[in-house]
Amino acid sequence: MMVESWSSARAAKQVLTLARKLLSERGQANSLGHARDLIGKMSALPAEAWPAVFDRLAADFNPEAEAVLQAAHAYAVSPGVDELHTLTRVTEPPRQELFRRLNRAPGGTALLVRMRRRLLDGLKAHPTWRMVDADLLHLLSSWFNPGFLEMRQVDWNSPAQLLEQIIHHEAVHAIDGWDDLRRRLLPDRRLFAFFHPQLPREPLIFVEVALLPEMPDAIAPLIEKRSEPMPPNSYRSAVFYSISNCEPGLRGVSLGNFLIKTVAEHLQHELPKLKLFCTLSPIPGFAAWLHGVTTLDGLPGLKPVQIERAGEALARVKQHSSAELASPAALSNQALQEDLRRLAAVYLVGQTTQPGGDPVARFHLDNGARLERLNIAADRSVKGLKQSHGLMVNYLYDLDRIERHHEAFTQGEIASARAVSGLL
Repeated sequence: MMVESWSSARAAKQVLTLARKLLSERGQANSLGHARDLIGKMSALPAEAWPAVFDRLAADFNPEAEAVLQAAHAYAVSPGVDELHTLTRVTEPPRQELFRRLNRAPGGTALLVRMRRRLLDGLKAHPTWRMVDADLLHLLSSWFNPGFLEMRQVDWNSPAQLLEQIIHHEAVHAIDGWDDLRRRLLPDRRLFAFFHPQLPREPLIFVEVALLPEMPDAIAPLIEKRSEPMPPNSYRSAVFYSISNCEPGLRGVSLGNFLIKTVAEHLQHELPKLKLFCTLSPIPGFAAWLHGVTTLDGLPGLKPVQIERAGEALARVKQHSSAELASPAALSNQALQEDLRRLAAVYLVGQTTQPGGDPVARFHLDNGARLERLNIAADRSVKGLKQSHGLMVNYLYDLDRIERHHEAFTQGEIASARAVSGLL
């Protein structure tokens, strides 16, 4: 054990020595060579050595406080271009330049993404690493800007390695083997993914789409692997029913919103008869919120009479245990289901912009969608009953109003259809 500890400490020290050497280089050729060496060392670094590396990156690669103070004073006295340039230069952490130099070398982008994935795993226990994470997120957000990404359609003829990754990374509705995947890639089902030029074989995020005659109200028919494909002349609705992130190291980098909009525009061009772009989405935070909430007072966007009605529904629902609410038998209790639907509307409209709001709702509403319809008994799976008591929601993407709805959401307003607002 002591030998392993000594070996890890030695490996971490070698990485940090190479990192400082890379930063000290001025010539581009030498810099690239040192970056390759450092990437090799970091790729082979044992897991137990990484905390020491992150600790030193957080402590030793910061701006010089005195230089920042002097530059800030100079800019305050004379806010000119040169003063601003100096201030900007001295306030940038040397870590960022280190990461840039690594990114220029082959394999650097993939290494930095993996590095952030490892850092995020330990971030809660090591709060000082947040400054390292902030620098990585800042740079990755630029390098993985949608303008640099390539959208590709994944189909049954795609490489087997890619198809295996799709099965592995599907996070919403698990893919039950190759037959299930094949059904999801037939002509009335589409799958699109974003790729980065430096990671051409690694999907970053993908979305699954069903082409249907109308907006769906249940997930089972969409993912039934023995279902017959819909005829092409029946396509009127493009339904985004699953979106999965494949790379934890890119958490916080906006990819999904651009992917949905890009896919919608692509499908609209390919299939002009499509009139409706919507989702059939889970409400993963609903059951947990319902279990913990004791009062609805103070929820924004709701009138007193709406809160009163919802409070009565809450009192009735609270007469049932969490196990009862998550059981298939609860789906046959129509009165209970109507109370749950009303409370789901309250949750989505009143809680989404607040701490503890539903993450899926926040994603789609911030992306410019409209809260369109709540569906009872839409997800009868064990997971669906546990997370949202079987409820699912349709979000509507009106391509002409996306920006308007997004702006409204940033002001705390939830765009909702009458079918939802009428439940309040």
